Amino acid sequence: MVRNTQQRTAIYQTLMGSGRPLSVTEIFELARNRVKGLGIATVYRSLKILEQEGRIRQVDLPGQSSRWELPGRHHHHFLCRICDKLFEIHACPVDIRKLAPKGYRLEEHDILLHGQCDVCAAPNAGLRQESNPAVLIAGKRRG
Repeated sequence: MVRNTQQRTAIYQTLMGSGRPLSVTEIFELARNRVKGLGIATVYRSLKILEQEGRIRQVDLPGQSSRWELPGRHHHHFLCRICDKLFEIHACPVDIRKLAPKGYRLEEHDILLHGQCDVCAAPNAGLRQESNPAVLIAGKRRG
């Protein structure tokens, strides 16, 4: 059994309080506010252990870095193409099994919607980006 360290607790609490799946970078930045001196290697090790314990799960996205979230009910995701944040969607299409070809048995599915989150889609969102030079990097809003 692996002991629960202060760093691992901070990482888990960060995910619990986030309300959405987080990237390793987001977890690192938020958790180091709870534990000074937290290193990125510790975050990676802790995520691996927390996943092995079943306390968190990895969300894999095509062409993106993985995100991490708490396990729970079946859900889908919305990825903001501006700020690159991932959000949970707690809805599922009715009769999705009908989309499988005839004779096929659907075992699982993932749906990823792309667009702009409420913050990025709001009027004057571009002005807010420009007022904070740290958020516009390579055409993508960060932060």
